[in-house]
Amino acid sequence: MIGIVAKADQIGVVEEFFELFKTPWEFYLPGRQYDVVIAATEVDAEVDARLLLVCASTAKGIDAQLGITSRALRKGAVLSDGDGSVPIYGEVLTFSDSGDEIACITTDSEIVGLKIDSDGSTVLRLGYDLFDEVQFLLSTGQPVEYAYVPTLEIHIRMLRTWILSAGIPILEIPPVPLQHTFIVCLTHDIDFAGIRRHWLDHSMWGFLYRATVGAVLNLARRRISLRRLLQSWLAAASLPLVYAGWARDFWEPFEWYLEAERGLPATYFLIPFKRRAGDRVPRAHAARRATKYDVNDLPNETAALRKAGCEMGVHGIDAWHSVEKGRAEFDRVAAAAGESSIGIRMHWLLRDARTPSVLERAGYAYDSTVGYNETIGYRAGTTQVFRPQGVRRLLELPLHIQDGAFFYPQQLDLSEAEAEERCHLMMNNARKYGGVLTVLWHDRSHAPERFWGGFYVRLLQELKSLDVWFGTAGQVVEWFRKRREVRFERIDAESGVQIRPCYTGERIEPPLNVRFHRPSKPVSDAEAGRRRTSDFVDVAWVGDCSAELDQLLRTVPA
Repeated sequence: MIGIVAKADQIGVVEEFFELFKTPWEFYLPGRQYDVVIAATEVDAEVDARLLLVCASTAKGIDAQLGITSRALRKGAVLSDGDGSVPIYGEVLTFSDSGDEIACITTDSEIVGLKIDSDGSTVLRLGYDLFDEVQFLLSTGQPVEYAYVPTLEIHIRMLRTWILSAGIPILEIPPVPLQHTFIVCLTHDIDFAGIRRHWLDHSMWGFLYRATVGAVLNLARRRISLRRLLQSWLAAASLPLVYAGWARDFWEPFEWYLEAERGLPATYFLIPFKRRAGDRVPRAHAARRATKYDVNDLPNETAALRKAGCEMGVHGIDAWHSVEKGRAEFDRVAAAAGESSIGIRMHWLLRDARTPSVLERAGYAYDSTVGYNETIGYRAGTTQVFRPQGVRRLLELPLHIQDGAFFYPQQLDLSEAEAEERCHLMMNNARKYGGVLTVLWHDRSHAPERFWGGFYVRLLQELKSLDVWFGTAGQVVEWFRKRREVRFERIDAESGVQIRPCYTGERIEPPLNVRFHRPSKPVSDAEAGRRRTSDFVDVAWVGDCSAELDQLLRTVPA
C-alpha cells in the first residue's frame, strides 16, 4: 500500500494520478505501516515505510536529518534517470554531491534525485513536485517542442521502477485489456460531406489551386508522383460533371472509410448545424469554420454508419464555451445517432480552461479535443483516458495522431516515409506504456488533391498486425470508466492484511488485466541495492468473483 502526504490543493490531482497508475494507495494515516510513502510536503524521516519518496522543489526538514544540501533552484529542466529523459515544467531544486548518497536523477551535470539506503529502508529525495507536474500536464498541457514525449507515462514508469528497485512488489491494473498490446481508436472529423455542396466558394477555389498549381509544386518537392499529378488534374477537370450529378463526388467520405475500415469500429464526429462559424473563434478566417452541411443532411449516411457498428459524435461549434449551445448541438446529433450518451470533439480543436465543465453540464459523456493541430503527440503527456480537473463524470480521450499535422505544408510537412517513422514512435510508446492511440483522419483526406488514403490503409494494416483492441471512442472511454470504478480494499484477516480489487458495476469486456509485479534479484552484484529487474503475473478479470484472482491475491502482501 502507498501512503500519500500531499498539499491541500493537490487532493484532486493525486486522486487522478492513481486512476492512471492504478495501484493500491490512500492518503497517509499516521501510525499505519506502509510499503511506500510519497510526500510532497513536510514528513518525518522516521515514517514507517520501506520506501520514503520526498518530491519537492523547496528545502524540507528531512534534508537536514539526512545530510542533504540544496544547491540551486531553476525553472524547468530535462531529467534523466538512466532509462530515458523526461521534461519538468515547474521549479527544479538541485543537490550537492556529498558522496554518501546515490544520484538517481540528473540534469546536465547537476543532481536532481538522491537515493539513501539505511537499515532496510530507502529514501528518495527528488527536487521537483511530482503532483504539480501531473497537474500541469492534465490542465495546461505540454508545449509543442515536447509533444513527442509521453511525460506522464514516464513519471509512472519511474515511480514503478523505484518501488520495485526497493524490493517492494506492486499490484496494478495496467491501462490495456489482457492479451492486447494497446488500444486503437479510429476517428474522423467530417468537415465536408462532399465537394458538390461547395459552389464558387473558398473551398472550391482552394481545391482548384491545390489540385493544379499546388500539385505541380508538390511534384517538384517529390511529395507526389506524376500519376498523382495527373489524377489531381483529372479531378479538377471533372468538377463540372460532379456539380451536374454526372460524376462521382470524390470528396464523399463515408463509402471509402467504411470499406477501408471494414470490420473495424470507428467514430465519426458530425457537424450539428450548417452555416454556423461559431462565436468567440480566436483564429483568423473564422467565417471559414462554417460548413455547408449538417447531420440532418445525411440520413442515408448515418443509417449506414449505425449498420456498420460505428459511432457518431458531435463536431462541436460553440459547445466549448456555451452550455446552452452545447446542449443544442448534443440534442441534434444524438437524435440522428439514436443514442442518449454521446461525445464530442470541437471543430478546430477549440477549448479553454472552462471547456470540460461546460461540456459536462451540457451532458456529454466524453471529449476528444485535447491534442495538437500543428503536430502529433501527447498534449496531456498520457496515452490514457483521464478526467479533467473540475468535473465529476466527463472523461477526456486524448488525440494523438492526425493527418493534417503530418502533411500540411504549414504544419510538419512530412513525407510519407517521415510520417511512417513518427507513427512507429507512437506505436512503440503505446506498446511500452499501454493505453490508447487515438487517430484522426479527416473526411476528404483519402481523395484528390490530398491522396493520404494510401498511407492510412497501410497504417491500418500495421495496426491490425499488432494484436491491438479497436474500439469506438465511446467504447474505449467506457472501458476506462469501468477500470476507474475499481477500488482496492484493505481487508484485515486472521492470516494478515490483504489488498484486493473490488468492483460492483457491469461486466468488464474486454477483461481487465490484474498484474502482480514481483521484484527479482539485482541485475548484478555491482548493482546490488541499486537497480533490480522484475517479473510479473497477469490474471484476466471481468469484475466478478474469480478463483484465479483469489489465488493470486493470496500471494500479495498488503
